[in-house]
Amino acid sequence: MSLMVSMEEWEETRRRLHFGQRVSGRVVQVPRPGTIGVFVDIGLVVGGFVDVLLLPEDGALWPTEGTEAEFEVWWVDERPQIRLKPVDPRFLREDFDEWLSRWRPGWHLELGLPVLAVDPPSYGT
Repeated sequence: MSLMVSMEEWEETRRRLHFGQRVSGRVVQVPRPGTIGVFVDIGLVVGGFVDVLLLPEDGALWPTEGTEAEFEVWWVDERPQIRLKPVDPRFLREDFDEWLSRWRPGWHLELGLPVLAVDPPSYGT
């Protein structure tokens, strides 16, 4: 679920984003609970997305369409979409701290950095 946005608008938005930056949003689509992730309207020219890797294993515990919540900017790359991490621990994978220490141990050092300043993380399954 991506909005039509020019590359200029996307680049301008990217330049203003920082890792860990908090945004409020409303879940607008949960295409396949437990499988893909959730799409979130965060009031910007592009939408947000929470990847399945960050959500609870049980899709029944995922936020549903219409859920309003706080999120952190987790990742941004060339695709016009902001990857988000839920702030509410109910919407995070149960072993998030352990998973984070294994797959993105530098997250605490990235907090506050512009999203354009960090190389992409590589995730395992």
